[in-house]
Amino acid sequence: MKERFKNLPLRNGVGIILLNKDNKIFVAKRIDNPKNFWQMPQGGVDDGEDFLSAAYRELEEETSIKNVELIKEIDEMTTYELPENLLGIIWKGKYKGQKQKWFLMRHLGDDKEIDINTNKPEFLDWKWVELDMITQLVVDFKLNVYKVLQKKIKKIIN
Repeated sequence: MKERFKNLPLRNGVGIILLNKDNKIFVAKRIDNPKNFWQMPQGGVDDGEDFLSAAYRELEEETSIKNVELIKEIDEMTTYELPENLLGIIWKGKYKGQKQKWFLMRHLGDDKEIDINTNKPEFLDWKWVELDMITQLVVDFKLNVYKVLQKKIKKIIN
């Protein structure tokens, strides 16, 4: 990591592991990455906002989904750092990565509720995938986060 980025803080963020009735995981393909990478809904925490409120807000902002139930807050925070080519670009260059609080939720509605064509769209496409697939679809700098989450989710839903 370049010296000028070493002391940047990590951004507070949240992530949502969204299950459907078949325990498949919601993933979406980002607009800003032309490669075939998919991710679970996630985003930043606003000033004065608690993590759970941020998770519900981000889920709705990115997917239009409101009809969910919280299954579990994942115990510890996960972190990732941006690769060199994104440092100084993403988040206006104010952060070197993200520390995230993740929440496992179940989608209670049907797929018609899902609309990624939002006010500020972040995704091109979405799908439901098997839990074992999430580590095969994610961008490499988030892979360790997804491996940790995959293990934790397996223990919860099995």
